[in-house]
Amino acid sequence: MEGRRCRDREPVKGQTAGTPSPEGVSTKLQRIARLAREAPQRAFLSLAHYLDMAFLHEAFRRTRKDAAPGVDGQSGADYATHLEENLRGLLDRCKAGRYHAPPGRRAYGPKGDGTTTRPIGVPTFEDKVRQRAVAMGLEAVYEQDFLEWSYGFRPRRSAHQALQALGQGLLQRGGGWVLEVDIHGFFDTVDHRQLRRSLDQRVRDGVIRRTLDKWLKAGVLEGTTLSPPATGTPQGSGVSPLVANLYVHEVLAKWFAATVKPRLKGRAFLLRYADDAVGVFACEEDARRVLEVLPKRFGKYGLTRHSQKTRLLRFAPPATRAAREAGPRGNAPGSFEFLGLTHYWAKSRKGVWVVKHKTAASRFGRAVKGLAHWCRVNRHQPVPWQHQQLIGKLRGHEAYYGLTGNAPALRRLRYEVARVWQKWLNRRSHRAAMPWERFQGLLQRYPLPAPVLDHSVYRHVAKPCT
Repeated sequence: MEGRRCRDREPVKGQTAGTPSPEGVSTKLQRIARLAREAPQRAFLSLAHYLDMAFLHEAFRRTRKDAAPGVDGQSGADYATHLEENLRGLLDRCKAGRYHAPPGRRAYGPKGDGTTTRPIGVPTFEDKVRQRAVAMGLEAVYEQDFLEWSYGFRPRRSAHQALQALGQGLLQRGGGWVLEVDIHGFFDTVDHRQLRRSLDQRVRDGVIRRTLDKWLKAGVLEGTTLSPPATGTPQGSGVSPLVANLYVHEVLAKWFAATVKPRLKGRAFLLRYADDAVGVFACEEDARRVLEVLPKRFGKYGLTRHSQKTRLLRFAPPATRAAREAGPRGNAPGSFEFLGLTHYWAKSRKGVWVVKHKTAASRFGRAVKGLAHWCRVNRHQPVPWQHQQLIGKLRGHEAYYGLTGNAPALRRLRYEVARVWQKWLNRRSHRAAMPWERFQGLLQRYPLPAPVLDHSVYRHVAKPCT
């Protein structure tokens, strides 16, 4: 009995580090996770009773208070003014079945190289709290099912861990045939019927399922036009990442592990980050067979592969001098993009072929474009303030792209930032011109700091196969 109690107190698989929960909430999450782990085929018929006031308080704590408001215009600070009353009313409406999901407010975020945008649905703050609470409960269940090589929108997992796993897998196998998999318009094409079937396998709680259906049908409000979707799940909602992970897990991850791998001739692995995936195959025939069956597999779930972003290529260290001289540069054959980075072969300082990473051209262009726009809008602000803001933006960029080997791209970004900063300072007025020579003196007083590489994707990497 004592051993069982100790196991019950083990951390939930995937629980977010650094965000301690109240003991009551943590105990409930542990119990849900233990039940899901001990019975992989179990379908939960009752989960909603766990989502009590303590759960809602924890969901409120985890919800950003400074995010953009929804259609009702209510901010996190406004909601917190009468927090206990608001949470009690929310809980009572949910228990009585009187909870109505409001539509999301339509917004647009940059996509790809910044020339296009992706639609985002911004929920109301109260809806965010409810979605966070439901996501916490569902996460405790599905974290026991998701596979180890699935990353993205999961607790205690990051893009840098995915990049490290990818680089390690490629080095251990000495490269291979890389299959880039991209789902066209994934968040807009999720089939609700297939999603419900996937949910049936693990969660059949009526309250939770009706709430999820309300969110799927709520639609988005753009101006005065309400668009109720027949498919898809709006990006920006708190429960959307978990739903996306569940759907792609069913469509791709489980299928690859249970059906594809046993039929392959050579070794292979798949690494998934949300709806983007990369497969590495030792045998070309295996890779081509998987590429051929992907449309049929995706079509079964109402999805289509992106014809331009889904491709197969040979990714291995150049073997000859001619091959090295014609080796991968940018998007040339022999390199591929994943998680905003271009991956290519290059020699390390010790003369060993390794997989290196640099900022993808599309992401680099988007960063420069965004910084140029900021410099134009804020060119009349005091120079010391602009300097501090630009440093913060560069550090924010480095928080993701500051990988070992990516210093040239980060230094180039600093040059581009200096160029656009000088351009818009020079256009502040005719009297106070800022030619490049004068700007060099200003840079000496307000220098842009050198890049900081905080992330290494080569830690604990095994010796590559020969």
